[in-house]
Amino acid sequence: MHFIDALGTPHQPDPAARIVSLVPSITELLCELGLAGQVVGRTGFCIHPAAQVAAIAKIGGTKDVNLEKIRKLAPTHLVVNIDENEKPTVEALAEFVPNIVVTHPVAPRDNLALARLMGGIFCADAKAAAWCAAFEEEYAALQALPKGRPATVLYCIWQDPWMSVSADTYIARMMAEIGWSVPQLEDASPGATREATRYPRFNWSDELVARIDGVLLSTEPYRFTDVHADALEKQIGKPVHVIDGEMMSWYGSRSLAGLRYLRALAQSASMF
Repeated sequence: MHFIDALGTPHQPDPAARIVSLVPSITELLCELGLAGQVVGRTGFCIHPAAQVAAIAKIGGTKDVNLEKIRKLAPTHLVVNIDENEKPTVEALAEFVPNIVVTHPVAPRDNLALARLMGGIFCADAKAAAWCAAFEEEYAALQALPKGRPATVLYCIWQDPWMSVSADTYIARMMAEIGWSVPQLEDASPGATREATRYPRFNWSDELVARIDGVLLSTEPYRFTDVHADALEKQIGKPVHVIDGEMMSWYGSRSLAGLRYLRALAQSASMF
């Protein structure tokens, strides 16, 4: 049996795999599936679950990895993500890592295929199936809620420069589950790439503020706080809230808590 990754590459099950994960949320998922003992390398941003990842060697960041450290770990599999890891880095690692598993979940229900992919390749099918069943329960509970008032919400991931997310992202599709849409933005930087159009830079303008019902400031990758929210709310005159970035952007096992987080937002008093 083969399991197909996001680039269409087939992978055979390997119960003896030695895994390096360059994706924090997938490192957490691998641990959730009972595979922590086979994860031999992880990024410094792979911080969950703390007790298990503490024993796994750090090999740099998601984009600035230490190639020699990874080479010495002799992994059989490298797990990467199209959004989080850079192609030249992955190509350099592919010269000595036999199996490159590419992931690219862009919607909440993509977590089901992701769990089955990890469980299938690394022979944790039963745990992956149990996780998928739990996901379906949480998703059904979210879908059962009465639909709230639609809102156009600007979700900010960075400042200096200000950056947001497009509709073609996991975050935006999480928001869409409770009726929130993101405004279309033209990237403000010259020569914007495809990646920039998915995570566009923008400048505050009266026209932009007029198009939105409010703003969400994410706690990651930029550490927005209530201080930022209060200042921006005074500046633009629209509701501004800090939101847990892990709950909105971490696919994999964290998505279960993410669905519960969305349900709580939907059940709370109107934010916008």
